[in-house]
Amino acid sequence: MELTLCTIGFAGKTAEQFFSLLTQAGVRRVLDIRENRGGQLSGFAKHPDLAFFLQRLAGIGYAHEPRLAPTPEMRKAYRASKDWPQYEAAFLALMCDRGFPGAVEVPAEGGTMALLCSEPGPEKCHRRLVAEILAEDLRSKGHTVQVRHLVTEKTASKKRRGE
Repeated sequence: MELTLCTIGFAGKTAEQFFSLLTQAGVRRVLDIRENRGGQLSGFAKHPDLAFFLQRLAGIGYAHEPRLAPTPEMRKAYRASKDWPQYEAAFLALMCDRGFPGAVEVPAEGGTMALLCSEPGPEKCHRRLVAEILAEDLRSKGHTVQVRHLVTEKTASKKRRGE
């Protein structure tokens, strides 16, 4: 199987940018890995609107997998400390405790799927960690997996400047 595993965050993007990034990448399924997908700050990415927009605008399927989200306590601790290595270690331990990656269903036909969270970029976001774990697991089983982070040019420019 060949799989392109994309990651995307909705924050800092207009609806047009968000849906364009997904369609240009050829995404066929979005796996929402947020715990709280109905927050008022979610805008166009709020549940249940997002599933409707994905299907109607782009023919993209939608699934929610909250077991791949950090706990509220982990998020709160990270916001207070800004200690990414500590957060990453705690998140990876949580994923191990939850039986990930075995708990996630990947389309048998391969193709392109995207992991959704809120952060604009993947650098300090759990979706990057989930993508890396899943890609490593699938590669160990003989599959070809490419990881792509879908960001706007503005987000990519900030990354190049080290912001």
